Amino acid sequence: MAGAKMGLGGGLSNLFGSDTSDLMEESLDNGTKNLPLAKIEPNPDQPRKVFDQVSLDELAESIRLHGVITPITVRKGEKDGYYQIIAGERRWRAARQAGLEDIPAMVLEAEEDEVMELALIENLQRQDLNPIEEAEGYERLMKQFGLTQEQVAKRVVKSRSAVANALRLLALPTEVRTMVSEGELSGGHARAVLAVNEADKRIEAARQMVGLSVRQSEALAKRMNKKPVEKPEQSPEVSVDYIAELEKELEGALGRKISIQQGKHSGQLTLEYYGAEDLERLSEALRNLRV
Repeated sequence: MAGAKMGLGGGLSNLFGSDTSDLMEESLDNGTKNLPLAKIEPNPDQPRKVFDQVSLDELAESIRLHGVITPITVRKGEKDGYYQIIAGERRWRAARQAGLEDIPAMVLEAEEDEVMELALIENLQRQDLNPIEEAEGYERLMKQFGLTQEQVAKRVVKSRSAVANALRLLALPTEVRTMVSEGELSGGHARAVLAVNEADKRIEAARQMVGLSVRQSEALAKRMNKKPVEKPEQSPEVSVDYIAELEKELEGALGRKISIQQGKHSGQLTLEYYGAEDLERLSEALRNLRV
């Protein structure tokens, strides 16, 4: 909980500056007050789309025992007496599940675009978003608020490379993005899928990666990128049986392994040698050979 509180503070200061006291409805008690849960509504544009029920059950049980330690953040809603959540929908859901009637909340005066940016930043600073939600959050910050990758990285206190790697996941096919969102594949698996060069093979790659480690998935991607070795075409004039018989005949005559590969217009004959002395004898014989 303490970590979430620090993340929220970073989000507030990143968006509104270091001094946020003038945005709070009440200045006493750190600007928080208890609000009826029935008078609080979620933000329909909130970045988080998936709420894991097991995790929600655990949080609800913790709230039953200890209460809501970190206040949610809200603003006044369009309906009189109602509030809209800026950050903390998961705590709000768990509090309702725990049977609470009210919840501690920090009330801010914020414009619509400020609410959206703050909600995005607060969620992106947390650790429990799935990789697709995280990537979509970064994309919305860039598109909706005209931010660069560098600016997004500063707001969510992450490196630019971390933001760039997250955004790459949005290039995944829809089916693979769903697999990542639902936890079948991790972000590491998803990046391994992106390493498959041929886009039309990525869905099949993702299906094969379910249950594999990230390292195994990366190895699978490398194998899928390897092009099959093309065997030289057999000359239509020379049958396979004839080549095989010729190899046997030469092996008997020369006392060494012979390999013949026949192409359409040319071929290759390979002779094995056994040690330095044998190589010298073979070399001398080839020097005297006249074809």
